[in-house]
Amino acid sequence: MSRTKIKDLLNATDFGQQVIVKGWVRTFRNNQFIAINDGSTLNNIQAVVDFASTDEALLKRVTTGAAVSVTGELVESLGKGQRVEIKVTELEILGDSDAEKYPLQPKKHSLEFLREIAHLRFRTNTFNAVFKIRHALAFAVHKFFNDKGFVYMHTPIITGSDAEGAGEMFRVTTIDFDSVPRNEDGTVNYKEDFFGKSTNLTVSGQLEGELAAMAFGEVYTFGPTFRAENSNTTRHLAEFWMIEPEMAFYDIHDNMDLAEELLKYVIRYALDNCSDELEFLKNRLLEEEKQKAQNERSELDLIAKLNFCLENNFERLTYTEAINILKSSKPNQKKQFKYLIDDWGADLQSEHERYLVEKHFKKPVILTDYPAAIKSFYMRRNDGDVSGKETVRAMDILFPGIGEIVGGSQREERLDVLQKRMEDLHIPVGEMDWYLDTRRFGSAPHSGFGLGFERLVLFVTGMTNIRDVIPFPRTPKNAEF
Repeated sequence: MSRTKIKDLLNATDFGQQVIVKGWVRTFRNNQFIAINDGSTLNNIQAVVDFASTDEALLKRVTTGAAVSVTGELVESLGKGQRVEIKVTELEILGDSDAEKYPLQPKKHSLEFLREIAHLRFRTNTFNAVFKIRHALAFAVHKFFNDKGFVYMHTPIITGSDAEGAGEMFRVTTIDFDSVPRNEDGTVNYKEDFFGKSTNLTVSGQLEGELAAMAFGEVYTFGPTFRAENSNTTRHLAEFWMIEPEMAFYDIHDNMDLAEELLKYVIRYALDNCSDELEFLKNRLLEEEKQKAQNERSELDLIAKLNFCLENNFERLTYTEAINILKSSKPNQKKQFKYLIDDWGADLQSEHERYLVEKHFKKPVILTDYPAAIKSFYMRRNDGDVSGKETVRAMDILFPGIGEIVGGSQREERLDVLQKRMEDLHIPVGEMDWYLDTRRFGSAPHSGFGLGFERLVLFVTGMTNIRDVIPFPRTPKNAEF
């Protein structure tokens, strides 16, 4: 007889059958009732032991966290809170757990504490729910693009280019730090390094994605990216996952349409396939909100918030329109913003993005046509801007509680304009010759965007710290596990 997953048994109706369940002990009450969870569902199954006829030494080994195998009869439960239970005929301890040392005792633990034992936090209901939803969202992303005929492209993790031009990159090297090879001028001689040149962990798969899009038409990447940014906020990680589609023959409007469609699709998928997990997280958040003042509580619960995003078209406006709204806003007039908006050209901060989404429009927002000076070199310049200001066809999608969740643009397809922009920013044109070839041979209008996967998971789960939606967070001074 093979084991049955608890998820399947909880829905079973054929009572009297003999079953085997294997899992981990959540609680053991009255020397009789074992709550077992095997990870297949948030819910436990109760196994009832006849303690009078069970070896006392064996019962003492039934502790929280222990791995057990129980064989018995599936019966209708007489107790409250469960429909079925197992009347145990055979109990086996697969792995002991020292009750004195096991950190996850059956009580409420803070998220800060659980971050310190991230290797065990999967065993809690909160993180079971979060990572089941993360899995569902990842699957939904692949299904969305696959059903649309996109090609999944694996772009390099080790790269010699800086797609964002920010310089916040992790260096990859085999150079011996105790004997660094130097050039005559004292600089590091990278010709002695493994790749014969300076290389880094990727900050984006976009540039390579563009190469593929100019052959396949529509591609996407979904992989890890890295930023050596010394930021200790609840929204930043040093290692995170990005979804980056690139599409030939798409203009900025096609780009916005696709991004909005993708976000709504994956949110809908989570609602349809993770109802138990979302219900659990919704109730968890409602309990947390009871500790807050009434005016600080969310207007919508988690599930209502997700449905609200599906039921409303995202508000679309230009950066210039957003600046005008922010300049005349109460927080700006009363100097409540940490970064005051004085004039056109300001780089919007999270507080500004969240004001637009949560206070002004009260729905997701897509901003377009940003100043060229605050955006990346590859974004297409707008022609004949009536304001006389240089803008690019960038688009950012802003979500409640998150701020920017998507950043994208129509790419600059004109070789001369792109080269000039790179020269102005001192980007080595020679080293990027491979990228410029896409503009030399059969250039075409094309667009793409990047969706920060952890920020998406953050939004859908209602968690408030990005370190709680990735299994093993990498942050400044922290590379545990």
